[in-house]
Amino acid sequence: MSDHRPATDDDLPALGRLLTWVDRPGSGTKLFRALGGFCAALLVIDLLISKHGHFHIEDVWAFYGVYGFLSFVCVIYGAKTLRFFAKRNEDYYGAQAIDREDYPLDQTGVTKEADDA
Repeated sequence: MSDHRPATDDDLPALGRLLTWVDRPGSGTKLFRALGGFCAALLVIDLLISKHGHFHIEDVWAFYGVYGFLSFVCVIYGAKTLRFFAKRNEDYYGAQAIDREDYPLDQTGVTKEADDA
């Protein structure tokens, strides 16, 4: 992948021109605040609507938001726990690792004369 950037926004395709604001400084903060505002608005709406859940706990205010967040936390900690069991040392494959092999000289673009110099 190259780091080539178009000289102007006019050189970009339509979708690229539409999304150039994401690359500007401070846009991450704006997105984070917009997401927080959206979540707050959903919590307020949760107060205003009448819910008819199958279980009593489903009628509790912000149940689905809290349940989703706790589920996300469990997935993260579960992944960290699995990493403990699945993690291997860097030299686990030893001499059989693909990156340990010599790359064929005819595929490197380096000539034998340049390699000897």
